[in-house]
Amino acid sequence: MRLVVDLNRCQGYAQCAFLAPDVFAMHGDESLLYNPEADPAQREDVMRAVAACPVQAILLEITDEDMANMVAPDAVAGAGSPSGGAR
Repeated sequence: MRLVVDLNRCQGYAQCAFLAPDVFAMHGDESLLYNPEADPAQREDVMRAVAACPVQAILLEITDEDMANMVAPDAVAGAGSPSGGAR
């Protein structure tokens, strides 16, 4: 996963730093520091941070490697179903 923040658009609301503190940090009142190559373990927090940005300044690029590591939704849906048997 790769992050890009439009620092011209960013207004320093710090929602990203609150939701994903291992990836985003405020430096002073208005300067945002971030890791553009966030650890895949931080994906959930980063996605929440992207969604919470009030000015939509954060862009998240999902790489081919990220796609390969994601579980297919239909594989998860069938995981708990009984295999055959009486009703």
